[in-house]
Amino acid sequence: MVQTVNELIKHPVFYFFNEISAIPRESGNEKKISDYLVSFAKERSLEVIQDEALNVIIKKPATKGYEHAPAIILQGHMDMVCELNKGTVHDFEKDPLQLRIVEDMLYANGTTLGADNGIAVAYALALLDAHDIAHPSLEVVITTEEETTMGGAIAVNSAHFEGKIFINLDTEEDGKLLVSSAGGVKGVLRIPVDWESSSDNSETYSLSIGGLRG
Repeated sequence: MVQTVNELIKHPVFYFFNEISAIPRESGNEKKISDYLVSFAKERSLEVIQDEALNVIIKKPATKGYEHAPAIILQGHMDMVCELNKGTVHDFEKDPLQLRIVEDMLYANGTTLGADNGIAVAYALALLDAHDIAHPSLEVVITTEEETTMGGAIAVNSAHFEGKIFINLDTEEDGKLLVSSAGGVKGVLRIPVDWESSSDNSETYSLSIGGLRG
């Protein structure tokens, strides 16, 4: 069993997970992580597209023997939900996540981990970086604002892709594969309210819920 983060990041996937965990990537604050992905691709002489929504598309040619195999599109999202435990001091706009291992699980120290969907980004980067994995042409698309508006996915231009096989690396359970899936729905509920003046001796309250573990 791996005991430390330094041991864990010897694995290519977790090396890149650690890399992106050092970059703030709250929904709506994705410029730095988007630019990191562009730099990653350029350093490896891979074709890369960064659109106005900061989505990043990286393409890697097929390895020898797979030139005529259908291209594969791999998709994940670069943003994460940013929550912290009560008493934790952390600025999601500038502070890196502090990774730690407890038994056989990886956590962030006092904050959300960002495995949704950082693990997809890490898998994709490890695959794009590898020289010992045979594969067809790869078209990796990493979108923005998945946790909030789905604005990144909506803005993706399908003309950038040749592949017809699409694999979404954002799922809920280990070891399970979904064949097709539904999209997201945003609902707005409007309730008519009749306002009236309160008396001078009224007391008002503000109710909030925070610091939860989920």
